[in-house]
Amino acid sequence: MFGYLKPDKPYLYLKDETLYNALYCGICKSIKQVSGNVARFALSYDVAFLSALAHNVCGIDVDIKKKRCIAHPIKSRPIASVDEISKKLASLNMILAHYKLCDDIIDENKGNFKSAVISKGYKRAKKAEPEMDEIVHEGYKNLLKLEKQGTKSVDIVSDTFATLMAKISNILFGEFSSENTYNLTYALGKWVYLIDALDDYDKDIKNKSYNVFYNAYGQNTYAEFIEKNSSEIAFIFNTVLSQIAETYKNIPKKFNGDLVENILFKGIPKTTVSILSKGKKSDKEK
Repeated sequence: MFGYLKPDKPYLYLKDETLYNALYCGICKSIKQVSGNVARFALSYDVAFLSALAHNVCGIDVDIKKKRCIAHPIKSRPIASVDEISKKLASLNMILAHYKLCDDIIDENKGNFKSAVISKGYKRAKKAEPEMDEIVHEGYKNLLKLEKQGTKSVDIVSDTFATLMAKISNILFGEFSSENTYNLTYALGKWVYLIDALDDYDKDIKNKSYNVFYNAYGQNTYAEFIEKNSSEIAFIFNTVLSQIAETYKNIPKKFNGDLVENILFKGIPKTTVSILSKGKKSDKEK
């Protein structure tokens, strides 16, 4: 996955930092159980966030126990126990990692080794969650088609990944899925796709890879792109952030939502501002 859905740690309560780390480690343990030990290197921050959201929406409490792990063999630390949600997310992590690496191979001719390393783990995840795999496979197939066509519409391209994530949420949330959970994960998927394209702007141009912002606006450097289109880009992201806020408030929460809300309303805006700022010229450059 992409790894952008992270908390803003200076504003994170100690209890929620403990919970976040425990969920992250819990997904790691779940990946081992679902896909094997080697596959754990593909673990993404995004899935730790989805774990916090899913446990809250579904009303399933997180069982946290102090354990040792391969990354921390000496001192035990709080780790969320493996449950049905974490196993689904472990499979999702592997499926998304597989198709992202396939995309990297097509775009940049890199990722072959990593793809080979996780291939067995991906096959196990696909077997565990075939419907998830079909959704992600179809989503990436549609993305590739749009990229080959050189699509210039930011909305059309980002809608493809957003729809992929929204469909996945129906499986993840099960009976607790609703129009609001669908719309929230749709907006989150759209933000993830767009922030990744923004972050990779210069790299994609260098590698001659597809980038929806370059295709839509055509500037040769990220700094030039931001300078000429800052108002429009800010509008695009502010619209997506407003959709996230509007849909989240209508979702019933079973537990304290401080961790999820930190990521949604502090972590995501902070990351957005940080990546947008990469393209702004300093006073010395002006």
